[in-house]
Amino acid sequence: MFPTISKTSELKENTSTATLFDKPEQLSLTFLNENEKAHLNKQLEKESDCVIRHYPNLYFFGKIKEAKKDYMKFEAARVAGAKLYEALKAINETSVQLLNFSQPEIMLAFIEGLLLSGYAFDKYKKEKEEFAIKEVFVFDKETTDKQITELINVSKAVFVARDLVNEPLSFLTATQLSKEIEKLSQESGFTLEVFNKKKIESLKMGGLLAVNKGSIDPPTFNILEWKPEKASNKKPIVLVGKGIVYDTGGLSLKPTANSMDYMKCDMAGGAVTVATVYAAALNKLPLHIVALVPATDNRPDGNAYVPGDVITMFDGTTVEIKNTDAEGRLILADALSYAKKYHPELVIDYATLTGAASMVAGAHAAVAMGNSPKDIQTLKETGFETYERIIEVPLWDEYAKALKSPIADLNNLGVREAQSTIAGKFLEHFTDYNWIHIDSADTPFAKEKDAYRPVGGTGYGTRLLYNFLKKFN
Repeated sequence: MFPTISKTSELKENTSTATLFDKPEQLSLTFLNENEKAHLNKQLEKESDCVIRHYPNLYFFGKIKEAKKDYMKFEAARVAGAKLYEALKAINETSVQLLNFSQPEIMLAFIEGLLLSGYAFDKYKKEKEEFAIKEVFVFDKETTDKQITELINVSKAVFVARDLVNEPLSFLTATQLSKEIEKLSQESGFTLEVFNKKKIESLKMGGLLAVNKGSIDPPTFNILEWKPEKASNKKPIVLVGKGIVYDTGGLSLKPTANSMDYMKCDMAGGAVTVATVYAAALNKLPLHIVALVPATDNRPDGNAYVPGDVITMFDGTTVEIKNTDAEGRLILADALSYAKKYHPELVIDYATLTGAASMVAGAHAAVAMGNSPKDIQTLKETGFETYERIIEVPLWDEYAKALKSPIADLNNLGVREAQSTIAGKFLEHFTDYNWIHIDSADTPFAKEKDAYRPVGGTGYGTRLLYNFLKKFN
């Protein structure tokens, strides 16, 4: 699936070549004739890239335009990597060499865009994707083998998140999700403990059990742990991922068009959380990380929980159910309460939690809130660096008023206005540590291809969380 990427000190003849540059005068174009040079200059006046074919190879020229912020240049390089991939695919060219005449970090972003573009989910198709880049040669003194290996591993993790999101419920039940996590743990080295339904019942995780009541499949509670011998943190960082493998809305049934159709992606938070731990383990990140992924589907069976029910959560909080489609916060609340046993340095939960977040950010960012301003600022900075951006919203006390209930400690819905923040206030009730909540909005699942992000599962958030965790070292 992934090409062999190696450093080279000499340019190879008769090999497709891709070049990034800031100014045309940086290039030596002796291999082009005058007509080709004229075409290149004319094309670059209109576009940021140009492809010139020399059978059986091609030359790709990507101009990195001046930008106010470096992160915009890096994203331009990723997009250029995606365009290079499509150009190579068009002529079935499986080998390419890369040159960089721009700032050093640009090469890594260029490779990243190229790698992330090579994804295909064709498991259920008769005709499989046959094209794959086999060899990439990097002519760049600044780029190290260690950086390349790390980049490949993180890209693998993004593909894991994409695969999990793309899998339908007919395959990826909560139990199967645990099996898929187990395969990843065996490959990369993190440990996994899975609580079955009996164990979950003994722990009285009322949120997870309530949502699962309408399902014919049992729930699971997955505990992933990456704990290297020389971890730099004394207290673990805990990631919590929403694992609703399919969401009908329960008895508060969703409409079908543009709603339930894509609800296999409602476990995207869990997918990103799993993929992040996988990347950390592959790259031997010197950081103690725990991930909690409660998992179930949410269906309207005859025994399903109903609006008006009162349930008791893992920490003893009672919750009046106002809407069974506000289920994600229930299973996350149990996991957030469980996270207290680790005395964590920081907890980050990641979830496709509210449609309201989509109204705020659309598909261009996730929405974040929490009680640790320094960590949120770092997260936002990392979001720009990875172009998996974050919009912060406040958690003012006034937003909690809508969660009051006349018969229980809380209700699970509140009001329509500011729903993404109200959901965050619900989760906040179950925390007593440094905490960030990320509502992923429309980022996990794309209906149209966007450069290096494919149709379907995008893996958005994996690179964000991994690079955020790196900053703790």
